[in-house]
Amino acid sequence: MGVAPAATGTGRVPPPPTMSMTSTTALDLFRRCEGLLEGHFELSSGLHSGGYLQCARVLQHPEHATALGAALAEQAAGFEPGVVLSPALGGVVIGHEVARALGVRALFAERRDGRLILRRGFRIDPGERVLVIEDVVTTGGSTRETIEVAVAAGGAVVAAAAIVDRGEEPVRFDVPFQALVQIPLPAYESAVCPMCARGEPVSKPGSRSGA
Repeated sequence: MGVAPAATGTGRVPPPPTMSMTSTTALDLFRRCEGLLEGHFELSSGLHSGGYLQCARVLQHPEHATALGAALAEQAAGFEPGVVLSPALGGVVIGHEVARALGVRALFAERRDGRLILRRGFRIDPGERVLVIEDVVTTGGSTRETIEVAVAAGGAVVAAAAIVDRGEEPVRFDVPFQALVQIPLPAYESAVCPMCARGEPVSKPGSRSGA
């Protein structure tokens, strides 16, 4: 598949050649925005991988964030959510765009003392239909935590979705789940990581590391 030249610096990346956001055009955006990285990375799950999806490089372009949000909203509209809930920090922008497309509120959960909670006066009404939105899922840990936050607040989680599912096996939840892009990128425990065995330095590009 042909790939357009990558963006450099803070230059603008042109929108995809078609208005319809498919798995192919979404993955092309990651490549053109230099959001598909190769190296030795420690993921937010603690696992190590030779590939990393940096959604912020794509979502920094508002037109791309809007297009991705609209595509996820179209997939989820049938669940009739009343509110979108995302984990901070990675899910905030895409969650907001999905909520905009659906015409509902956009909330996010934040970590305090290592666990996700609702803050800033956010509330979910009893029985309110909740759609959980992430940027990238690997093991699905933060998505499950976000679902638990919604349930603890009295919400009814109707579905979850993400821009990218990068797991080697499709991730499974107790609610319906969809991703725009599925791109299996192997992930390893550090004890069996082949890159660690070769002595390759590891970087932590995720939002929790501050990189």
